[in-house]
Amino acid sequence: MDPKVKDFDELTSFLGDYGLFQIVIIVLLSLAAIPTGYMAVIVVFVSDTPEYHCKESISSTRNGTDVEQRSWIGPDSCSRYKLNGSWTETAGLSNDTEQCVDGWVFSTEIYSSTVVSEWDLVCEHAWKVPLSTSLFFVGVLIGSFISGPISDRFGRKPVFFITMVLQSVTALIQAASVSWVMFCVLNCLKGLGQVSSYGTSLILGSELLGPSARIKFSLLAQGVCYGIGYALLPLFAFFIRSWRILLVASAIPGLIYIPMWWVIPESPRWLLQKGRVEEAELVIRNAAKRNRVPVPEVIFRAGQCLELMKDKGEEERTHTYLDLIHTPNMRNITILGVFIWMSVAMVYYGLSLNTSNLNGNVYLNCFISAAIDIVVIVATGLLVNRAPRPTLLFCMLILCGIMLLLIQLVFTLVGKVGVAGAYIFLFVFVTELMPTVVRNMGLGITTTAAYLGSIISPYVIYMGVYSRVLPYIIFGTVCLVAAAAGLLLPDTRNSKLPDLISQARPIRSKSLPSVRRQTEATKSCDFVSTITASRASFQQSISLFHVSLCLSVS
Repeated sequence: MDPKVKDFDELTSFLGDYGLFQIVIIVLLSLAAIPTGYMAVIVVFVSDTPEYHCKESISSTRNGTDVEQRSWIGPDSCSRYKLNGSWTETAGLSNDTEQCVDGWVFSTEIYSSTVVSEWDLVCEHAWKVPLSTSLFFVGVLIGSFISGPISDRFGRKPVFFITMVLQSVTALIQAASVSWVMFCVLNCLKGLGQVSSYGTSLILGSELLGPSARIKFSLLAQGVCYGIGYALLPLFAFFIRSWRILLVASAIPGLIYIPMWWVIPESPRWLLQKGRVEEAELVIRNAAKRNRVPVPEVIFRAGQCLELMKDKGEEERTHTYLDLIHTPNMRNITILGVFIWMSVAMVYYGLSLNTSNLNGNVYLNCFISAAIDIVVIVATGLLVNRAPRPTLLFCMLILCGIMLLLIQLVFTLVGKVGVAGAYIFLFVFVTELMPTVVRNMGLGITTTAAYLGSIISPYVIYMGVYSRVLPYIIFGTVCLVAAAAGLLLPDTRNSKLPDLISQARPIRSKSLPSVRRQTEATKSCDFVSTITASRASFQQSISLFHVSLCLSVS
């Protein structure tokens, strides 16, 4: 690239870092993360299983009069004792048992109703509970996969608002579900909207803000608001004990957010990618007007735009998912991102959804879990520019893995400290690794893999029925393997966002313990060594992926 040609951040540096425009964007897009924070874990209360026992409906007729009904509790919650003959004063219970053919009686001490008590999802129907939770993450998986190319084609802003409305409307309709099947279908659609809304808002904010504000927005502002949404859930659930009313309440904030359409602009980076230079300039000029700073007569000159947004071989072409694996370096970054995020998401959601099974008050456990997320997000935001990205990710996952493997039940929430930090940190890390031309697709494919892990997590938790420590062994082992894989990724600290595939940073390998930041001129000189390192890391990534897959389904 011509040294006289400036990149996007340099061309828009006159805006400053924290003017009124940037503050408004940070606040509004961060507030949008509050509904997504509780939508992902609202199932903790909506689908929790209250204490229950068999319902008895025994009656007989004596002297032409109906005898009052009696209830008898069996040896466990899924069976009842049989009567010896018909009901009489002297008849007793036999040692024989039978299934709860008349249904169950559910405790209303904690909840007035949940989907479990509504549709008797216990005993032989208990498998429907983790399935309904997994279907939410199936929707998340689909959303993360399709939202990328859709927003890359039609824009960040419309996809963000449409999916925000989608998650709210589906929650509202879900509250009126007349069957478990209807509940599950809507749960899937809600998951689609939840992840698409969060991921697209992250991309939109990252592309609207400068390097300094970008990190504070991604980790601190948006991450903390996501945690606040999570923390608000147990508070609302404590006062709203009906699952239907709780879902209605959860839908309201997203619908209130709709008027922000007229305040939040489209990404100027995306507009430039589509050749819509005038619209991109208008966004920057409006931002300068809010910040009260002078604007150059021409912001994006023709020659600068050509060099800024295009490259030989990338000019006038539509990028697809194949571009994520077309070059050795992009292929390695994509595979590592897929594997690490899949592992982290499985553990993160596994520990988050397991709060109702921990000892103590379910509302307090959930609130503590959310508070841990907020503290970790703040700590990660403070550390993110003080340590290399791969090292920081490694330390987080090692902490989680050791806590779960060695101490297990006692320090489950301590282990969540590491994986919560890694989970939110990956949104920033992957965003910095992916070039603008495929950034949303790259984020989409890696979060798609992440939610494959989250789909598995309810069933890993369910293994606790057979062995209480087994879920923690699986989660801890997966964390350790993901930590090792994270060391292969390049350090993006204090780096500019790459716009082109050719600008993506090379990964690291055993033979290259560190890769120094390179300019466009030095990249061409190190091309051969980069390819060699990429091939070695690619083989290691495949091996790690197979190990994780075996552990996840074991």
